[in-house]
Amino acid sequence: MSKSGSGTSDLDEVDLLILRELQADGRTPNADIAAVAGVAASTALLRTRALRTRGVVRGIHADIDPASVGRPLQALIAVRLHGHTHKHVDSFRAMAPTLPGVLQVFHVAGQDDYLIHIAAASADALRAVILDRITSHAAVRATQTQLVFEHLKGTGLLSG
Repeated sequence: MSKSGSGTSDLDEVDLLILRELQADGRTPNADIAAVAGVAASTALLRTRALRTRGVVRGIHADIDPASVGRPLQALIAVRLHGHTHKHVDSFRAMAPTLPGVLQVFHVAGQDDYLIHIAAASADALRAVILDRITSHAAVRATQTQLVFEHLKGTGLLSG
């Protein structure tokens, strides 16, 4: 969900074509984006900048293989808080993204309150983060950890 609240109704066909190209490869040259979108390069550049300014494009990121940087073990850690007070939620929310190796943090509804996707150097390193940093946090009631055997990337928001 976009913080800007923009929906697809705010996007025309040119915007969607630009977004599809950026989604496929964020390094696509502007001239190539313009050709696919059927607009001048200057128009494609202005549209791309506008999409960034509006918060539709939130960033272009390198997809780094965790194993290649010494973090081959991935896990999803489900976290349950003691309560749902602003103090507990805000405190945990501020801390969770700063944990070593955290790839993503999701605040979720349901039995758990947070899901943390983390990459660690070893089982011992993962255990240390869980025991020393997560379960020791005052707001945390319980955790459950699942190891990730394989991570498959979806085809994206604008495919299919």
